[in-house]
Parts: sequence; C-alpha cells; structure tokens
Amino acid sequence: METDKCAGAAPEAGAVLYDGESGRVGEYRAKAGPYLLLRPLGGGREWEADPGGVRPATPAEQLSAKVRAANDQGTRNRAEPVNAPQHEARRPPVPVPGCTECAELDAQRAAARARFDWSGETDANVLLRSHQRRDHGA
Repeated sequence: METDKCAGAAPEAGAVLYDGESGRVGEYRAKAGPYLLLRPLGGGREWEADPGGVRPATPAEQLSAKVRAANDQGTRNRAEPVNAPQHEARRPPVPVPGCTECAELDAQRAAARARFDWSGETDANVLLRSHQRRDHGA
C-alpha cells in the first residue's frame, strides 16, 4: 500500500500496517473519518492513525509484533499462587530431614529433573508442598 496513492482509499481488512507516528504495528480494522483504526496484533485497544504516516509492516516488524503479543498473552495468563508470597512460589520446597515421604517426593523430583521432565518436576514440587502443609504445618 503506497501511502500517497491511498490517502483516500482504505487498505484491505486485516492488513498489517506500521504506524510511523506511534512506532507501532497494528491490524487495520476500519476507517473513522480521516483516520485509520488499527489494533495491536493479538488484541488490545484500537488507535487512530493518520493514513499519510502508515505503510505496510515489514516481515521483521510483523514478527516482532507477533512475538510481543505472544509474550503479553503468556504474561496475562500466568497463574499466580493465591496464598503464597512471590519468593516462596518460585523457590522449590526443601524436604524435611528424617521424613520418608519428603525424601520419596524429593527423589521423584530429582529423577524428573534428570530426564528433563519439567512437568514431572513441577508435579513433585506441588506434591511436596502439599505434603509439607498437611503433615508438617509448613
């Protein structure tokens, strides 16, 4: 889309454009008066862009915007523990010395870690925390 040629024409719906004025990449949604309505890739609040300052986004700009949208989505969907302080949720639980169940769960966690099974490691951490709360009052 040449900006000079289409100052009066709207781009195709869904076109990915770079707004030079705001430095953002967005998907074309509609025309509102003299402005184009663009929305961030991955969703979000629309903004008005001057058609004279908009051009098709390069593949690198599109990729960067898509990665940013995926990262933002991942951050929005991250579940935080309800009752645990931030530092406690990230630190793996330490087994209580002399407790056989703690030792077994710690061994399960070590085995999962050794085979690069991050899901199994997380499961062992959850079970160990649950056991410690239930049986050790931690």
